[in-house]
Amino acid sequence: MAVSADTGATEDAATQRLIVKGARRKSCRRGPPRGASTTHASNCVPLFARSSASATSDNVSGLPRAQRALIFDLDGTLVDTVYAHVFAWQRAFAEVALPIDGWRIHRRVGMSGGLFARAAAREIGRPLSGEETAAIQNRHGELYRELLPERRPLPGAVELLAELRAERIPYGIATSGRRPEIDASLEALGVGEETVVVERGHVDRAKPEPDLFLTCAERIGVSPVDCYVVGDAVWDLLAARRAGMLSVGLLSGGYGEDELTSAGAFRVYRDAAELRSSLDELGVLN
Repeated sequence: MAVSADTGATEDAATQRLIVKGARRKSCRRGPPRGASTTHASNCVPLFARSSASATSDNVSGLPRAQRALIFDLDGTLVDTVYAHVFAWQRAFAEVALPIDGWRIHRRVGMSGGLFARAAAREIGRPLSGEETAAIQNRHGELYRELLPERRPLPGAVELLAELRAERIPYGIATSGRRPEIDASLEALGVGEETVVVERGHVDRAKPEPDLFLTCAERIGVSPVDCYVVGDAVWDLLAARRAGMLSVGLLSGGYGEDELTSAGAFRVYRDAAELRSSLDELGVLN
């Protein structure tokens, strides 16, 4: 027998009401959970309706997002100073009759000064006393300031820090360098008193130990797990791993992409300018 469109629509509507009613009855028949309020039954809704409501409330985009922060190395990451350090160390060693190849020095730049001096001495097979190590460190600082009285920010570094300030993204600088050596670099970057700067004199141990980065995170007020370390050397990335932080490598310090990746970098960029254009990849921009 033929059925009119109106009759079919009526039957479809009736069928839908039965499905909803059955679903409600089945849901409510189970009764409230043990110990739950007796108002449970009055709150029963169709199963598909509850699923929809649950999906909305459980939507990840509705959850509060942890604040992310960036912690930057200084030399080779934000300012073009790596090779001046290499030449200064080379001359400081040469002056005490300990010639050492420049490439060997470059592989150690980024360590704490004392650890660097001892490691470099092992490279040439002659141990250094504490007095000799201190004298070489001091001479390195003098030569470095002579070689590079003015500091040049690396491409995009000033603009990157300015954008982080404008977007209210927390950041800090953690360096194995010491004051007053780093003052000219900070000035060239436009870093003021409002920026957290942790230098060698603020911690007991420098890179590859995690102290610099952990102290910086504490002063910024962000959990270490929500901090990204940005560095140019394997020592930065090793220290980041020990601090429980993800790390980003920059090629601007002379290390290769494969070396930085092997050391733990989950992203590698050419320089601060390329990093700036990729901040959304790190999840620091809303």
